[in-house]
Amino acid sequence: MEFWAMVAHESDNAVVLARQEVGADFLGPGAVTIKVHYSSANFKDGLAITPGGGVVRNYPIVPGIDITGEVVESESDDFAPGDQVVAHGYEIGVSHNGGFAEYARVPAEWVVKLDGLSTRDAAALGTAGFTAALSVQALLDRGLTPDDGAILVTGATGGVGSVAIDILSGLGYEVIASTGKAGAADHLAELGANEVIGRLPEPDAKVRPLSKARWAGAVDSVGGASLAYVLSAIGYGGAVAASGLTGGTDVPTTVMPFILRNVALLGIDSVNHPIDNRRALWTRMANELRPRHLSDIENFAPITDAERVLRSIKDGTHSGRTVFGVAGEF
Repeated sequence: MEFWAMVAHESDNAVVLARQEVGADFLGPGAVTIKVHYSSANFKDGLAITPGGGVVRNYPIVPGIDITGEVVESESDDFAPGDQVVAHGYEIGVSHNGGFAEYARVPAEWVVKLDGLSTRDAAALGTAGFTAALSVQALLDRGLTPDDGAILVTGATGGVGSVAIDILSGLGYEVIASTGKAGAADHLAELGANEVIGRLPEPDAKVRPLSKARWAGAVDSVGGASLAYVLSAIGYGGAVAASGLTGGTDVPTTVMPFILRNVALLGIDSVNHPIDNRRALWTRMANELRPRHLSDIENFAPITDAERVLRSIKDGTHSGRTVFGVAGEF
């Protein structure tokens, strides 16, 4: 068996992503073999092709933390040839060859059978959309309702932010979108943002242990000083679902928001999320948590353009969700 893949190689302190014909040994272990229809572009995929990115231990590897497609072989009773599936997270694309190839093989306990979503829609959602849905679900579980006030979404033009705005708006929340990208306001309003503000904290803002309460909750994919400011400005009993670190890993905050305003910081992990919960949330993403404007969030590119797109994520110029066509695009 031979097939095409985009393979990342490390050489001379550089990582190069190249089109390469590979054999069955590239499939690796697993009970479910998938003919890949689509993958997508994620920040983690960008790190996989960055020297010292910290997510890949050993090269060569096929990146692509998102896989959607059709089962062609299965040793598991849970899946049969012809099933439309999505697989993401766990070791995919970092220590187990991922979705930037015509075929992928993964353990059955990493796979979700699709019901109500096409493989292209599932790729448009992917890890970022799943993380957004996890974040919204965490706020719902905290008990926040539209009557409690506005929800802030930071990193609003990114994959997590864009999908979170769409989902929250569809559930009836007032959504405030924060972005550093000029000219994004109209697009974010189309997704459902009621107001668009700049990157946080604002240049003239005095960051205090407790700022004036501005929002009932937040979906934060930025981290760093932005997350610290957001925590200080959440109202009593509110919560922040945090999933990102593009703004840094240090959060210079105090205990004040937690002990004086009963604010909750909710950590969101999509990598090792239990498979039963993962499958249940994908069902909800096809129904009540389904974004209404997914086609407006999605961009399409052939898989051979992967390096260009991933570099744009790393340099901060990328917006929305880019779906990589894999089948028929090599």
